[in-house]
Amino acid sequence: MTFAPGEPTTLILLRHGETALTPEGRFSGSGGDDPMLSENGRRQADAVAGRLAEFGPVHAVVSSPLRRCQETAAATAGKLGLDVRLASGLREADFGAWEGLTFAEVRERYPDEMAAWLASPTAVPGGTGESLESVTGRVEWSRDKILARFPGQTVLVVSHVAPLRTLVRLALGAPPASLFRMEMAAASLSEVAYYEDGTASVRSLNDTAHLR
Repeated sequence: MTFAPGEPTTLILLRHGETALTPEGRFSGSGGDDPMLSENGRRQADAVAGRLAEFGPVHAVVSSPLRRCQETAAATAGKLGLDVRLASGLREADFGAWEGLTFAEVRERYPDEMAAWLASPTAVPGGTGESLESVTGRVEWSRDKILARFPGQTVLVVSHVAPLRTLVRLALGAPPASLFRMEMAAASLSEVAYYEDGTASVRSLNDTAHLR
């Protein structure tokens, strides 16, 4: 594949560090509690800043407004000497009545809803939640604003599983079902480069070397 000349705009995608819900695999979106980082999550956030030095200079930090992302972003931005900009479009999906439940619990209690959600991006989780189609729309909008504001620069984007997987999926031109086939661990780093001709290149996915 041949890309257009010129420096790409690079988004480094950072999933927030662990909360108390993360190790248990519980749905934690924007419709339930807004948990803070756990002690391990704070250690993870501190570890990320050192790893980012390997990516070269970072010019800006943009974060979801949810607390776990703001705490992760602040720990990293402080070491980079940058301010944190908030973008509401990068918040996690709202999972409605599924908030706080594990995947297995949702499958047991809401089997038909779960099947529909896995099959269609228009399905609404938890009765009153947010469809993946809706998440995609606001993530695209946020991405385009970042690319327009920081052309040719490197931006750290601190967000959640659904928005970050969506950014990777869109860069790959992959179908919505691919969202459920990506691993993005807490405090993992991924990287996507965007070129002037509109093409994108996924350079890395779920890098956790800094946590070992």
